[in-house]
Amino acid sequence: MSDSTPQTTDSGALPGRIDTSKPHSARFWNYFVGGKDNYEVDREIGDQIKEIFPGLVDVAVTSRHFLGRAVRHLAGPQGIRQFLDVGTGLPTADNTHEVAQRVAPDSRIVYVDNDPIVLAHANALLTSAPEGRTAYLDADLYDPEAVLEAAAGTLDLSRPVALMILNTLGHVADYELARDLVRRLMAGLPSGSHLVISDSTATSEGMIAASEAYNASGAVPYYVRGVEEIAGFFDGLELVDPGIVPVTEWRPELGDPAGPVVTVDAYGGVGRKP
Repeated sequence: MSDSTPQTTDSGALPGRIDTSKPHSARFWNYFVGGKDNYEVDREIGDQIKEIFPGLVDVAVTSRHFLGRAVRHLAGPQGIRQFLDVGTGLPTADNTHEVAQRVAPDSRIVYVDNDPIVLAHANALLTSAPEGRTAYLDADLYDPEAVLEAAAGTLDLSRPVALMILNTLGHVADYELARDLVRRLMAGLPSGSHLVISDSTATSEGMIAASEAYNASGAVPYYVRGVEEIAGFFDGLELVDPGIVPVTEWRPELGDPAGPVVTVDAYGGVGRKP
């Protein structure tokens, strides 16, 4: 298959500004979780990294399972009905709105991304149970106030919101800037809101080597961080048990394909705003 032909079932035209000459994180991740919205260049670096560190496939798959468990917990026992998913990436199975509305059909979900290939597939996200609502914003994590202002067109920001930032903050090279962006987003949400974060972590030589290989490919770099840095994003929040743990160990459920015994280089957690 030529590099100019995506593996995709989407019949719509892709925007001309999509660069198919370099790997792309959303397409790369899509390939790892078994999706079809990726190009030859993404599959090539994906296969190279599998040779370096096969465990990255487990990271991709189990991070997706973590999203589902976190959303089910928030939409279920916590009664959250509003979700702001920043850096959503390409749609696959069990997206945030599907999981949330399966539990609570009146849930409202806003997806935020500013990537052209995600925008090209936005129509796949814009589905909803009739009782709820799903929207997509072409907006930038680096402008939190604009994100919140736009999200207010769908969400009631006077009521609790679950802010989801999964496998995204690694693109922000400066750690203190990344923390500031999270703080500013949470500052615009009321008491009772929750923060959900997961990211790949520098917890093995294999993951560090995989990160270096990916960053050398010409793609937008992704920086893996220490567990204590992931925990730092939750400063000022009340951590939900079991705290900041490998994503496979956050409230595992019967039937999880990977199971809690698999060790992965990805940590996540959920925190509540007092």
